[in-house]
Amino acid sequence: MSTGKTVFLGLTVPGNSRVNTGWKGGEIMNKTELTEQLAKKSGLSKADSKRAVDAIFSTAPREGIIANAVSKGDRVQITGFGTFERRQRKKRTGRNPQTGESIIIQAAKYPAFTAGKSLKERIMK
Repeated sequence: MSTGKTVFLGLTVPGNSRVNTGWKGGEIMNKTELTEQLAKKSGLSKADSKRAVDAIFSTAPREGIIANAVSKGDRVQITGFGTFERRQRKKRTGRNPQTGESIIIQAAKYPAFTAGKSLKERIMK
């Protein structure tokens, strides 16, 4: 364990490189821990909570609700929490950092998330 400082989102955090986010585990919440929290808060069994989390967040073809909608070009808006959507970058010219040569960067589609007003306000407190 390091006793130095870590920079996280532009803030200097004393202590080790794991950042305390304030939830019971203290660091980064993974899918298993999310499933456990859902079971605890909702009264569902852990198996049912896992199926619910998988149904919403899976990236496997034809499984995850959010990924399926976004991949088709639909927006998924959860009022107060945020919006998941697909965005597109245009074809553009870039530079090879090793040679300085101009290169063409092809157009690309990418997933994006925009935090909703309530989530932003909660985080900023």
